[in-house]
Amino acid sequence: MSRVISASRIASLVGDFPRSPAYLGLAESLRVLIGDGRVGIDVRLPSERDLTGALDVSRTTVTRAYEVLRESGYAEARRGSGTFTTVPGGERRAHDRAVMPSAGGQDVIDLNCAAHSAPPGLVESYQRATEQLPAYLSGPGYFPLGVPALQARIAAAYEARGLPTVPEQVMVTAGALAAASVVAQAFTAPGERVVVESPTYPNATQAVRHAGARLVAAAVDPEGWDLDALAATLRQTSPRLAYLIPDFQNPTGHLMSDAQREELASSLARTRTTVVADEAHQALALRPGLAGAMPRPLAAYAPDAITIGSASKSFWGGLRLGWVRAPLADMDRLVHARIGLDLGAPVFEQIVLADLLDRADDVLAVHRERLVTGRDALVAAMREHLPSWRFRVPDGGLALWCELPEALGTATTVEAERRGVVVAPGPLFAVEGGLDRHVRIPWTASVDDLTEAVRRLAAAWEHVSATQRPTTRRPGAGRGAAGRVMVA
Repeated sequence: MSRVISASRIASLVGDFPRSPAYLGLAESLRVLIGDGRVGIDVRLPSERDLTGALDVSRTTVTRAYEVLRESGYAEARRGSGTFTTVPGGERRAHDRAVMPSAGGQDVIDLNCAAHSAPPGLVESYQRATEQLPAYLSGPGYFPLGVPALQARIAAAYEARGLPTVPEQVMVTAGALAAASVVAQAFTAPGERVVVESPTYPNATQAVRHAGARLVAAAVDPEGWDLDALAATLRQTSPRLAYLIPDFQNPTGHLMSDAQREELASSLARTRTTVVADEAHQALALRPGLAGAMPRPLAAYAPDAITIGSASKSFWGGLRLGWVRAPLADMDRLVHARIGLDLGAPVFEQIVLADLLDRADDVLAVHRERLVTGRDALVAAMREHLPSWRFRVPDGGLALWCELPEALGTATTVEAERRGVVVAPGPLFAVEGGLDRHVRIPWTASVDDLTEAVRRLAAAWEHVSATQRPTTRRPGAGRGAAGRVMVA
């Protein structure tokens, strides 16, 4: 059964759209709504007569607006049924085959990637950035540290969180993963030890491995960080760096408290270990009131800390920008490491992000609302269809870290893909193997897709648990089981 959106809902979403001419203003507003997901794909639009009344415009205005939508690929007319939303290139345009090789089918629900569609307001930032771009075209376009306007806004955001920062302490990169690569190149040498959490985000640890460092795992259990055990690991291994995710840790969703950060900083100081704090999920606080009461940055307790930030999770994955915030004394070192990898992030996207940061409170509030809706829908579906799976509901972030009754995570995800749903098994996040009792499930899809995905996952689990027995998996097992690349 097709979904329908009412004329009154369209009227509230388009608001006071431009009316010179009105049909183009209405068409552009609808294109933005469809493009950023506020109006879904394959949704039947209101009849021309109904929308005419709701918007108090002429029938011709709505007719011509719908024509523009159809000509631009954002709508299609179906004989006897009405006008339905679509997007140029089809719905599967969003998937890269390297990430999702099975995406050729139209019935695959991709929960491998923990990333949401763009929030409302992003298109407007791109439009304003277009107006600002000419001011940069007279120069060479290379900014190894970043466009100064963006550096200043990132520094101001740290200041607002209680961490004094000047723009010269900020380096803008082509995503948080690029930031991790720069830091690894700058601060590690082949054979040096780096402490990393397990489970953790696998691509970041891969960046450390590429620099030649040796990884030392520090377990993050279902209750969070064991700081005594972590302190012992630091004492025993004398690592060069410790790569940690203190804010809604990926994949567990844990949030390190201020007291824990202070205790950790003392352990780091005693062993002279530099901490790299990955704050990619820092802005995604979902518990009411938490966004304004987040713990201070880890660098506020550990002055030598290096902090990594990201626009991809806060705003949109297609905005490929991240940054490094480090002590001034380390910036030259970072620049020298960076120019061996690239010469700077794209200027246009930096202008876009600078604009978004000026409106971050409004944009993020809407983004968080969408994430809360998805999280609550996923939790309800899991409790109904997979009651034997255990999980903790995080106060923020993007995913549930689920514990299965038996070590059948990889087998279950392989079977689930046969049934048209893609999720990541626990071994992908393990540093030294294991974790096959776990599966990560993001809540970044639509409510309907999340509910259907859990139904299929439950069917996969029922089949696997009845026909297979747990196996002991070697380090890294499961990475290629479903033929996918882990992105986010």
